[in-house]
Amino acid sequence: MNYFSSDFKLGILGGGQLGKMMLYETRKYDIQTLVIDPSDEAPCKIACNEFFKGDLMDYDTVYNFGKKVDVLTFEIENVNVEALEQLEKEGKTVYPSAKTLKTIQNKAKQKLFYVDHNIPTADFSRFAYPDEILTAIKNESLSFPFVWKSARFGYDGQGVKIIKTYSDLDNLPEGECIAEKMIPFKNELAVIVVRDPKGNVKTYPVVEMEFHPEANQVEYVICPARIDKEVAKKAQLVALKVSQAYNHVGLLAVEMFQTQDDEILVNEVAPRPHNSGHYSIEASYTNQFEQHLRAILGLPLGKTESKVAGIMVNLVGDEEYTGPVVYKNIEKIMDMDGVTPHIYGKKQTRPFRKMGHVTIVNEDVAQARVIAAQVKKSIKVISE
Repeated sequence: MNYFSSDFKLGILGGGQLGKMMLYETRKYDIQTLVIDPSDEAPCKIACNEFFKGDLMDYDTVYNFGKKVDVLTFEIENVNVEALEQLEKEGKTVYPSAKTLKTIQNKAKQKLFYVDHNIPTADFSRFAYPDEILTAIKNESLSFPFVWKSARFGYDGQGVKIIKTYSDLDNLPEGECIAEKMIPFKNELAVIVVRDPKGNVKTYPVVEMEFHPEANQVEYVICPARIDKEVAKKAQLVALKVSQAYNHVGLLAVEMFQTQDDEILVNEVAPRPHNSGHYSIEASYTNQFEQHLRAILGLPLGKTESKVAGIMVNLVGDEEYTGPVVYKNIEKIMDMDGVTPHIYGKKQTRPFRKMGHVTIVNEDVAQARVIAAQVKKSIKVISE
């Protein structure tokens, strides 16, 4: 099939920043794109060929959108899977598949999937609703501390809470959830795996993630991870095992813990371009967004190695500001060598909202980390 400068149409469910950065690559190759998102102000709106406003969880909306395109992909997991299943039955190409997404959408199912496929992961318990957690604690089948996770609709640090005392259980949202054993880890790591329809597979280098303690969001992604080569090899092998088990097509970001004794435990996965791969836009031979396109279209997979060390700094809304966004001191960071800001196009900021990211590239990862700290200290996402 001819994808380039042709009548071929790629559909993207979700119009956020991940879709916007994917559209950089479709523009490069002159691939027609249709995007649907619930918001009229979605970042993708300015860059796609056709934009539609609609509820991604509504069956008819997703089904009718899918009928308009030749290949359908997504940049967010919270979409109507039943509509994707029907589209596949009618011969529509959906990558990653509805089956892959259905398992990953639900964190309880995702954890059970790892157990069934002998993939190392933290011990957990599954609950239909939060009140069952109290019973489990009283029966001593669950003890403090643990990590509570909503089974559905968690995103960007939402739907996750560390539970240390009974008071931390107050006001947890209703619905299915899991309680996961706290892991005393050395590092949080991630590996992005790319796989095409024929089963060809490649991995990106292992990255190291540093999280904001309050927002539970990634603050820094460091590539290459500052870990032993044997640990990095182990992490990549675990990621490949996860990829094989899901039998996915496209990108799969595998987030992991490196324990104190250097074991690798899978935390969770995302079947799409991911925050942990943003560094690749400047630092890699083939960035993650182009790679996702290559995979879902059955084109040759690109080189995944890095040209230089890369660090990504998330730009999130300052916790004291809500309103029209202002990027304070952005000129200051642009004056630093190897620094590239990416602005997502969200007009309104609010506390901890992802508004952009900054990539720092350098031959020396230690020096890149120093500059990244200067960037973090300098730029502020505030409002007028």
